[in-house]
Amino acid sequence: MPGELDSSVTHRKSEETNESSAKHVLEAVQIDQLANSPRYDRDEANPFFVRDLEYTRDEEAKVIRILDTRLFPWLLLTTFVLNMDRTNNSNAISDNLPQDLGFNINVVNTATAIYSVLFSVASLTGAVIAKITGPSRWIPILMFSWGLVTMAHALIKDKAGYLAVIAITEGGVIPATLLYFGGFYKSTELATRLAWFWGVQNIASAVSGLMASGLLQLRGVAGLFGWKWLFLVDGIITIVIAVLTWFYLPLNASRTKGGLRGLKPWFDERQVRIAVTRVVRDDPAKKIYESTVTWADVKDSVTDLGLWGHLIITAIGLTPTTPLATYLPTVIKSFNFNVFVANALTAPPYVLTCITSVLIIWHSDRVRERGLHGAFGAAWQLVGWILLRALPANSSKGVKYFAACVVQSWPYTHPLNIAWMSENTGSVGKRTIASGAVIGAANIYGNFKHGNIINIVFAGVATILWIVQTVYYKHLNARNASRLSSLSGEEREQEELHADEKGNRSVTFRYTT
Repeated sequence: MPGELDSSVTHRKSEETNESSAKHVLEAVQIDQLANSPRYDRDEANPFFVRDLEYTRDEEAKVIRILDTRLFPWLLLTTFVLNMDRTNNSNAISDNLPQDLGFNINVVNTATAIYSVLFSVASLTGAVIAKITGPSRWIPILMFSWGLVTMAHALIKDKAGYLAVIAITEGGVIPATLLYFGGFYKSTELATRLAWFWGVQNIASAVSGLMASGLLQLRGVAGLFGWKWLFLVDGIITIVIAVLTWFYLPLNASRTKGGLRGLKPWFDERQVRIAVTRVVRDDPAKKIYESTVTWADVKDSVTDLGLWGHLIITAIGLTPTTPLATYLPTVIKSFNFNVFVANALTAPPYVLTCITSVLIIWHSDRVRERGLHGAFGAAWQLVGWILLRALPANSSKGVKYFAACVVQSWPYTHPLNIAWMSENTGSVGKRTIASGAVIGAANIYGNFKHGNIINIVFAGVATILWIVQTVYYKHLNARNASRLSSLSGEEREQEELHADEKGNRSVTFRYTT
C-alpha cells in the first residue's frame, strides 16, 4: 500500500509536464483512494458512490452551485442555439419564402408535418444513441449536424429542396440533454431548471425575431433572399458553438478537467463523491448511469399507464402551440404590420412566456405539486384561444396583437410535465425511453381546418388531462400504501430489498402528484 501511494504521488507531481497522462492518473488515484479507504463503504458498480458518506447541506449546496455556474449555463446556450434555428422557419415564411420558391402555404404545412414525424423518430432513437455514445458527445455532434443543415437552407431553390432540407438532426438533442441533466441533478432539482431550459428557448425565439427584423433587410445582397441570409448567419453561429461544446461538456462529475473547462477540475475528491452519491441516493437506478437500454425497459415503458398519460398530455396540450409558433410572425403581419416590425413584435410574447413558465414551475417545485400547476397553464392557453375566437373582425391591430400575446405568453408546462414524468419513472433505461417518447409526442399534432375552435377544444381537454393524471397518481399512492401495510415484516424486507430493480412497480414507490 505505501508503495502504491508513493507511486501515485510521483505520477501526480508529473501533472504539470504531462497534461494527457495527468488526467488518467488523477482518476486512478481517486478510484484507488475510494477502493482502499477504511472510512467508506465503496460500491463496486460505481467507485464514486459511497453508501455511508456523510456531508452537510452546505457541502451539497456548494456542489450544486458549481454545477449551476459551470455546467448549466452551457446547456442553456445549446438549447438557445437550437430554438434560434427552429424559429428561423417562421421568420422566413413571413419574408415570403413560399412565394420565392414558387409554392403556397400548403407545402409549408406538409413540410412541417414531415418535419414533426422525423423529429419524433429522431427523439426516440436519439435518447438511446445518447446512452451508447454518451450525451456529452452526442449533443455537440447533433449541433454540428443541424448547423450544416441550417446553412444548407441557403441552397434551396424549389419545393423539392424545401422538403428535403428538414433538420431531423435536431430531434435527438433534447432527449440527450434530459439524460445528461439526470447524471448531475436530483429529480427534485429538475423542474425549475427545465423551466429555464425551455424558457431560454423562448428568449431565443425573441432574439431570432429581432435578428430577423434586421437580417431580412439584406434581401438582394449577393443575390440572396433575406431569409437565406438569416439561415446562413444562424447556421454559422451554431457550428461555432457546437465545436466549443465538444471541448466543454464533461463526461461526468469525475471528468471535469481539461478542454475549455480549465486546467483544474471543478470538484475536489470529496466533492466528486458528494456529487455522485447524492444523485444515486435520490435514484438508485443511476448507480450505473452509463448502462444501456434493455428490452425489459422497453416492455416496462410500453405497459406503464402513467407514462402514456404524460405522452397524451404532451400531444394534446402542445398541439395548438405548433401552428402559432410556425405562423406567429405571419399572423402579426396580417394585423397590418410590415414584415420587419412583425418579426420584432414576436419578441415580447416570447419573453413573457419565459417569465410565466419559470414562475409557475418554480412555485410547483416550492410546494411539491405538479398536476394543478399544469392545469393552470393549460387553462391560461384556453382563455387566450377563446379571446382570439371572440374578437370582432374589425378589432384594431393593437387589440388583435394583445390577444396573440395572451395566447403566446401562456406558462409553457412541457418542462413541468417532463420533470413530473421523470420523478415517477423508476429506472434509467425506462427514463431514457420516456424522455425520447415525450419529446416525440411534443411534435405530434393534428391537421387544422377550423382554426381557433379546434385550439379551444385541445386546450380544454389538456386542462382536464392534467387533473386526471393527478387523480391517477393519488390512486396509485393509496393502492401502494394499502398493499405495503398488508405485508408481513419479512415480506416488507424483501420488497424493500428489490425496490431498486422494480422501480415504480414496487409498492414502496411513492408518486409525485
